[in-house]
Amino acid sequence: MTQTIAPRVRTLVLLLLAVTGLLFAGAGPVSAHAAVTGSAPQQGAVVDKAPTQVSLTFSEKVALSDDSLRVLDPKGKRVDRGDPANLTGTTYAVKLHGGLPDGTYTVTYQVVSEDSHPVAGAYTFSIGAPSQTTVSVSGQTAGGGVVGTLYGFGRYVSYAGFIVMVGGAAFVLACWQRGAGVRALQRLTVAGWLALTAATLGLLLLRGSYTGTGKVGDVFDLDLLGQVLQTKTGAALVSRLLLLAAAALFIAVLFGAYEKREDEEKRDLTFGLAVGGVVVSAGLAASWAMSEHASTGLQAGIAMPVDIIHLLAVAGWLGGLAALLVALYRAPADTPVDASAVRRFSRLAFGSVLALVATGIYQSWRQLGSWTAFTDTRYGRLLLVKIGLVAVLVGIAWVSRRWTGRLAEAVVVKPREESDPVADAEADADADEKAPARAGASGSGSGSASAGKGAAASGKKGAAVSDKADGESERAAQLARQQAAIDTARRKERRDADPNRFGLRRSVLAEAGVAVVLLAVTTMLTSTEPGRTEEEAKAATSASAADASSAGALTLDMSFDTGGEDGKGVVRVDLDPARVGGNEMHVYVQRPNGRAFDIPEVKVAFTLESQDIGPLPVVPDHITTGHWSASGVQIPMAGEWKVSVTVRTSDIDQTTVSKNAQIG
Repeated sequence: MTQTIAPRVRTLVLLLLAVTGLLFAGAGPVSAHAAVTGSAPQQGAVVDKAPTQVSLTFSEKVALSDDSLRVLDPKGKRVDRGDPANLTGTTYAVKLHGGLPDGTYTVTYQVVSEDSHPVAGAYTFSIGAPSQTTVSVSGQTAGGGVVGTLYGFGRYVSYAGFIVMVGGAAFVLACWQRGAGVRALQRLTVAGWLALTAATLGLLLLRGSYTGTGKVGDVFDLDLLGQVLQTKTGAALVSRLLLLAAAALFIAVLFGAYEKREDEEKRDLTFGLAVGGVVVSAGLAASWAMSEHASTGLQAGIAMPVDIIHLLAVAGWLGGLAALLVALYRAPADTPVDASAVRRFSRLAFGSVLALVATGIYQSWRQLGSWTAFTDTRYGRLLLVKIGLVAVLVGIAWVSRRWTGRLAEAVVVKPREESDPVADAEADADADEKAPARAGASGSGSGSASAGKGAAASGKKGAAVSDKADGESERAAQLARQQAAIDTARRKERRDADPNRFGLRRSVLAEAGVAVVLLAVTTMLTSTEPGRTEEEAKAATSASAADASSAGALTLDMSFDTGGEDGKGVVRVDLDPARVGGNEMHVYVQRPNGRAFDIPEVKVAFTLESQDIGPLPVVPDHITTGHWSASGVQIPMAGEWKVSVTVRTSDIDQTTVSKNAQIG
């Protein structure tokens, strides 16, 4: 039966690994947890005079470096000066050089959100009139590329290592103390410690490049590492390494001195190890809670302890599940995991699930904020997947609980001291049959030797008897080892043939498989922008866009051709705030190639044909080449106005073009 199920087990494991890989492959760069909600100048704006600074407002506080905010002229040259600074709250600015010429400028930003995730982006604005620019703003991503992939993998390994290490130790202490001497459980817990330690060191080295340049070559840059150590995330990673040193001592005692103590002595040591283990585990969990989602946003003082409890519950359930799986499959035949240990783990897992549900409900409310965020945000959709996986896991755990109950009702595996009566009878019969034969052969040989050799062989008799005794002793030891191996294999075969134990092993394996995928989804959740933050950023952006729409950026582009030599071009009319009352108007005239067009005269007229109002003439003042302006342009009432522009390119060549637009 065991041989039959082995291919299925391998297929299931490979399938689960493939699903996990697909989850990470589709994850892409991590989502930003801070969004730009406003800027000055605004995106796409055309301003008359060069601003003295550029400012950005984010949805939460961010961390800046010297190059976090950059402003590039149309040729790609930097025109910002000094380091970016925090103006007020979540608004940050960088100063610009004076006397900037007209054209389109690019603002790029690369910051780190308060919950440790990088945020990058870019936008453009124009001075005087839009122009061609050589700056490419496409592909602005944060936390992407090879470094981003390695960092995401390191995060997954760190979570997995923490869960396996803490859960394995908890399973031994709370559920199966005899497991402290099982080599497979020792290797599992130590492997968790090694994975968490290696992943933490890797994350510490990758952090500078991950939040900055994204270059693999910068991973070992000591200057970047020094900057990382001064951040909240860097301090959390260093604290985690220090706590891992204490965890190593804990593991050494658990699988060393503790395993060798007698039952009476173990009771006293168990309490001390339990207290120390909880303290170290909580400290490790706090290294995540104090630097990621829980450390920022709504009710951070409550969210961090809740997050610690959540992580410990995950470790107790899923890590204990991994330890149980190893015990069921790899424990020696003479030290099988018993039904009482499985029942104790069932109670531990049930308590962990209750803690997960309670803390998960709070975290969901805190991170989503509304029911619509479940379907309207990426975080909400991932959370639905996680909830579904937890439900499946609980269902499989219920099946495992039933197998545990059945296993407790029937004792199948015998203790090491108990012998097999049938096997003992067969062995005794074989011994009785072989003893006379060995004695007869020995006597016959001795008689022949005496008859044939006489007194000449008497001197060698003692050595021959000694050699024969040594050979028989070695043969007996070999037979004993073979018999012990046969007995062990027989006990293992009887144990594996138990349908209750076989069913339990199969259901626990299924639980572990779902847990692998659940851990992958959880890791993706921790690197995804919370639904509440995403919706607030969308609302702020929509409000800003609405304000900009009502406050003014009515822009009309019209092509013209006066018919004369060099008479083609484009005229742009900007009306601000494009509503009833006084408005600011700017007119830009450009050649087909986008360069400013120096022409003698421009006139504008507004007509509301539905109300027989107009035309209302406006003669703007000439500001500079291709730029005219007029202030106090009065729009008497809201409606669809016809905006007509008369362009004169010479003394005799002129034309009028028009376009309708809703004003007010």
